[in-house]
Amino acid sequence: MAILGTFLAVTSGLVGLSAASPLETRASIGLSNAKSSLTLIYQNNLNVTDDKNHIGAIVLDPLPQSEAAAACSALNEKLISKSTVQKYANDFNDALSYQNYAKYSDAEQGYHIQDGILSVGNRVRYLDSKQGGRKSLPVLCTQSANNGNSGAAPASGSEVSVAAAGNTYVGFRNQKSFRFLGIRFADTPKRFKYPTLFSGKGLTVQATAFGSTCVAYGSGSEDCLFMNIQTPYIPKANSKKNLRPVLFWIHGGGFTGGSGSDLGSDGGNLASKEDMVVVTFNYRLSNLGFLAIPGTDLKGNYGIADQVAALDWVIANIAAFGGDPKRITINGGSAGAGSVRALMGSPKAVGKFQGAMLHSNLGGGKTLGQDGDYGTTYSLYKTIEESYNTAGPQILEGFGCNSTDMAANIACLEKVPALDLNGFSTVARYVVQDGTYVNTPNLDVTSRDSKIAHVPVIFGITRDDGASFTNYPKTPVSSHLEGLQVGLGINSTWAQRVIDSRLFPLVSTGNLTLDSYNVSSRITTDKMYRCIDQATVYAGVSTRAFPRAYYYQLERTFGGYDPNNIGGPAGDNPNSPYFRLHGGDIAWVFGNIPYLRNADDLWSMQLSTSYFGAFVRNGDPNPDLRYLDQRGYGKVVEGVRKNGRWEAVDEKARGGDEVRLLDWPSRSVGFVDVQQCEWLGYPLKYYLEGGF
Repeated sequence: MAILGTFLAVTSGLVGLSAASPLETRASIGLSNAKSSLTLIYQNNLNVTDDKNHIGAIVLDPLPQSEAAAACSALNEKLISKSTVQKYANDFNDALSYQNYAKYSDAEQGYHIQDGILSVGNRVRYLDSKQGGRKSLPVLCTQSANNGNSGAAPASGSEVSVAAAGNTYVGFRNQKSFRFLGIRFADTPKRFKYPTLFSGKGLTVQATAFGSTCVAYGSGSEDCLFMNIQTPYIPKANSKKNLRPVLFWIHGGGFTGGSGSDLGSDGGNLASKEDMVVVTFNYRLSNLGFLAIPGTDLKGNYGIADQVAALDWVIANIAAFGGDPKRITINGGSAGAGSVRALMGSPKAVGKFQGAMLHSNLGGGKTLGQDGDYGTTYSLYKTIEESYNTAGPQILEGFGCNSTDMAANIACLEKVPALDLNGFSTVARYVVQDGTYVNTPNLDVTSRDSKIAHVPVIFGITRDDGASFTNYPKTPVSSHLEGLQVGLGINSTWAQRVIDSRLFPLVSTGNLTLDSYNVSSRITTDKMYRCIDQATVYAGVSTRAFPRAYYYQLERTFGGYDPNNIGGPAGDNPNSPYFRLHGGDIAWVFGNIPYLRNADDLWSMQLSTSYFGAFVRNGDPNPDLRYLDQRGYGKVVEGVRKNGRWEAVDEKARGGDEVRLLDWPSRSVGFVDVQQCEWLGYPLKYYLEGGF
């Protein structure tokens, strides 16, 4: 049974401040990194049930032994003891060997610890202070904030302060990372206006709690443009040494929900395990984020503009938090993937990131006698007129904004409470061709000269992504023909064509309703996700619009979006072949499975985060085996060898129809079921032949 599935290498100036992000104008407090960089080491195996058996430590820059204890004390910590290192010898050996491998410090020369020196070469060695006490060596401090929950509140004495963007940001550390939460990256947004970067200066910002989320589903605030940063490393003030790669996550939620503080996408685990900086943030949603009205200044895409503003803030300031602004990978799931797709072609974003990952990017649905489906709008962008005609008149009428003067109608909408406006039964949630942030009807991958981001990409889906968008019959069906009609919302003629094609066979388990639903789910997965994404990958590498591209299908998920209340893998069994629901892959991106169903959950998550981490570091998801060995990830090494390498599509797609990928564990196959996509009207050459 596949574990991960198929992989294709295919102050003054403050605007509308609220209590959501506490600010103080008192004199700046002392910076925690004024005299030294701070590296939080923790040997993270992603097993939340095992956190209690591990500890972390803080590494400081070289000092003489006589100054080491005071340096730790400044952080409310002590020099780590020999007995502690002995108790957790394996963890320290792996963590410090990696510091040596990455050339962050010389582990063989040693670290100052309590009453001696710790040296890590082929083994852990101890020297008394007389043998090296005068040397300036890195300092190893305790890390007492050992609350394993990534979302936990700061422990007393764990605060850490950093200067950035003309302000001082007070975050904190927990067991696995330094955390800076609720950072304003933009001034409080004005309704139906593009954002402006945060203008406050000379402030002390308490960045120890998430800021307000954007208005969605009866909660949130319009004052919501906040960012969260999780990092394993804070450089010395004004230094840009040893900066880590940056993962810039755009949350999903159909452009109507979600936030940068969603627990499943907390970046602490990934930052710790993969030695990178993780950024999450909020952007405006629904009518407040996407309403567009033709002939007016309401061009829509305010949510997309917020994303670009967040990216601009990161480029300007992330180095202060340990991140490299020249190594940013943008990624997102569902609507977040749709956002990544939009940014890849946005004149405001192109050139600002070096890689892109799209998890469950929704796309085509113009097939089976239909003009489109829910997914179509995420990859085919409406004009302002089309977007308005879909939702605008209903919104205006719903709030009594019925003047013949559109300016008066807009003024009317500006007075509607935010919760009411975004809670209305009809909402505008469409990326549109506004002419500033998006100016094409879709991502143009038809030419190397297309004005898109020419960066390495990963596209991927879950096995049953479409299950979340397939109708489960309310009553048992009497025939497979009926089941397809209900499940896919198609007429009997097209349902019979599906059956006659023999491309989507019915597998009988004795429950016809469920079995027919499984076929419908497979078809929805193909037409809404897989086919359009594979066509994008194929076209992009055939034309060299993408320098490298990879495609995967995840065979293991957790939970996910389940509107039909089917319950995911039957009996919470991860080996069940069905219901890899939409959004259930996020734990495999961030390493945040809430509990382990069996041992394969853990090691597959360790493996998948290594793949995605490698891509963020190098634009290639194949991790270097020596890197994995030095980090102490032996189980991952085993998994990489078993699963084989992700093969880059660029070597295979040019000049031919066949694209190869690896199916777990070692069987080489073609692009998954190309015939199904051709029958549905989405051949690999879809974009090259004028699709969309």
